[in-house]
Amino acid sequence: MNNEIAIRVKSVIDHFGLTVSSFADSIGVQRSSISHVLSGRNKPSLDFVLKVVKTYPEVNLYWLLIGKGKFPAPQEKETSPTQISSQMGHEAPTKNSGNPNSDPVRMVVFYADGTFESFDAKKNG
Repeated sequence: MNNEIAIRVKSVIDHFGLTVSSFADSIGVQRSSISHVLSGRNKPSLDFVLKVVKTYPEVNLYWLLIGKGKFPAPQEKETSPTQISSQMGHEAPTKNSGNPNSDPVRMVVFYADGTFESFDAKKNG
């Protein structure tokens, strides 16, 4: 898996007919960071991956990261939690069935810059 993501990044660049410089400019990263990823010197950061997926919606996140899925990805309006779960190979989430033990415990918000915040449910008592 060492160089596989670099091959997929190169496929994205070629698919859109871009140069390494124009690709770097389009996603807002240093040109040298693209060269380092393509040469295998550095692995792409989460920020790098998120910028690619945000700038080029045709790039399937799972395809870019692990080679699963298709590129270019078919356009979808929005991805529901059920679709995300099925793409990841997990069972779809179900609604709370009224069971008091199934109340939310934690919520995690992921931001486009690769940061996140975690919020724990407040407990009464």
